[in-house]
Amino acid sequence: MGSLPRDLDVFLSTKFTHLVIGGGTAGLVVATRLAENKDLVVGVLEAGPADYHDPRITVPGRFCETLDTDYDWQFATVPQPGLNGRTVPWARGKVLGGSSALNIMTWNRASKEDYDAWEELGNHGWGWHGLLPFFKKSETLHEPTRKRQFSDQAHFDLKFHGSDGPLQTSYPNQYGASHQHWHQTLENVGVNVNRSHFSGSNVGVWTTVTSVEPEQRERSYSANAYYQPNATKPNLVLLAGATVQELLLEPTGDEWTVKGARFTHEGEEHTMGVQGEIIICAGSVQSPQLLELSGIGNPKVLQEAGIEVKVDNPAVGENLQDHMMTLMVYEIDPSIPTLESLRSDPSAAKAADHEYQTSRTGIRTTIPSSVAYLPFSHYLDPSYLSEIGTSITPPPNTQTNAQAEIQARRFTHDQNLGQIEFNFDLSNYSPFFRSEPGKRYATMLQMLQYPLSSGSIHIPPCPHRGQRTRVENKPLIDPHYYAGSRGAIDLEMMASAQKFAHKIVSTKPLTDIIVKRAWPPPPAAAPCSSSQDSHNSRHENDEEDFTEWVRDNTTTDWHPVGTCAMGPRRKGYVVDDRLRVHGVRGLRVCDASIMPLQISAHLQATVYAIGEKGAQLILEDWEARL
Repeated sequence: MGSLPRDLDVFLSTKFTHLVIGGGTAGLVVATRLAENKDLVVGVLEAGPADYHDPRITVPGRFCETLDTDYDWQFATVPQPGLNGRTVPWARGKVLGGSSALNIMTWNRASKEDYDAWEELGNHGWGWHGLLPFFKKSETLHEPTRKRQFSDQAHFDLKFHGSDGPLQTSYPNQYGASHQHWHQTLENVGVNVNRSHFSGSNVGVWTTVTSVEPEQRERSYSANAYYQPNATKPNLVLLAGATVQELLLEPTGDEWTVKGARFTHEGEEHTMGVQGEIIICAGSVQSPQLLELSGIGNPKVLQEAGIEVKVDNPAVGENLQDHMMTLMVYEIDPSIPTLESLRSDPSAAKAADHEYQTSRTGIRTTIPSSVAYLPFSHYLDPSYLSEIGTSITPPPNTQTNAQAEIQARRFTHDQNLGQIEFNFDLSNYSPFFRSEPGKRYATMLQMLQYPLSSGSIHIPPCPHRGQRTRVENKPLIDPHYYAGSRGAIDLEMMASAQKFAHKIVSTKPLTDIIVKRAWPPPPAAAPCSSSQDSHNSRHENDEEDFTEWVRDNTTTDWHPVGTCAMGPRRKGYVVDDRLRVHGVRGLRVCDASIMPLQISAHLQATVYAIGEKGAQLILEDWEARL
């Protein structure tokens, strides 16, 4: 099982060649891969605790129970005008393993074009073919039986999967009652089954793979897959409960060189030097935060925070892109068990826990797995979409229109990309709708994959004159949801997606378990969606306007990227294609924040690939200097 993290004295007495800040999804990949070289000594500073055994983390069917707990940084956006002034909670993992300990274990990849777009922006080696070996290196796919491949539509192509990586991935062995109807329903609305959704196109309907170890049916994540088997290595030293306050930089000619980090542990402050490099793996919220706290960023932001400007780079914290999500709730047959029903029925929860503990079966093993990724052109006129594409302007605070050109191209009719994700699962997941006692629900989730809304994350001004902003002062998260002319397009696309989502849930055989739409309430003149009136409800729904409902019900899908974006410095980016921070020697960023453009996928598999590729780049550069 490996040892627990080593204590402070051991950490402070160790001379490190490399220091990894953030023991999350990418951070533990980087640290353990670097430690495979016995000549390196790698330290990891993680703000959260190390907890491998909490069932809220390990049990698949208890996903989301860690949100708004001590394992969560509990961030929130600033008020969003595009959401009628609402703030949105932003969960981020504060535990060893980071957000890979909190997510819903979806394991998928984006389409080839998404990664090729990164390379098009000037990042050599970051296209599909450059990343594919690292996707495969991170995972071991456990094949389902032939019977399950057929009955559960659990399709795959082995040549696009890994067979000996640390992350254990598998298809669920049990599904909710809706999954048996999902594929046929999507086929009935014209969506083809994708039998190889890891091979460069995720468009179509499919059953998702999960990051779950199949024998014990436990979450497989960076803490137990990468770090724990290597925890006793003498050249890999982890300190949990350590929050980094700033990086220590020294001037070297016309640049700065990173020399160490200042951190707090159990209320006391310490400094830690490093002989080689520091790799920031703190995620899309806290990687830009740490750069700014260290004097790297927009001079105006830094001066207002009382921080000396060392590296002038206005791109730090900009380019924030997040998947926006809405959740339509449907009342279903009350005899169907749901994870939500366990929370209101202690005896049922006890029985489910007993079944899981004794046989690793039952509802506690289920994860949302009914997925479809579709282009807008599946339900909107291609010529209309092309007109929208020509109207797209570059996002604010950028020095290049290359990203806008790629985003505009995605609206043309010849781009077969998954612009909207639809995901259907049993239980009410909406934070805006309260379940009624005695009723059971299912949720249709819609997630916008290529948002044009582009925002920022920055440290706040210092709270008191003469002081400086500290890491405890939470960053200002401003995604600019639905803001400006670009955000108006996002809003229009999401409103259109709701219409098609309701069409899906009003189509047989999924209607066999649906009683009615619960949220948003159906129009008074058009009660929705029993099987016998599904044709009429679909016709009336064509005229239903979801725009204001979308504005009032949009939330995050917890997939922020781009705030330390990768690309050439002259074009306004933060790190180069070897993840080195522009203007600072010995400093890199390696996590989702380096992604210059959003992708059409849940992020975790891509972040593992970033960690794997980043580690190789660091090792190559270390060898080259010797």
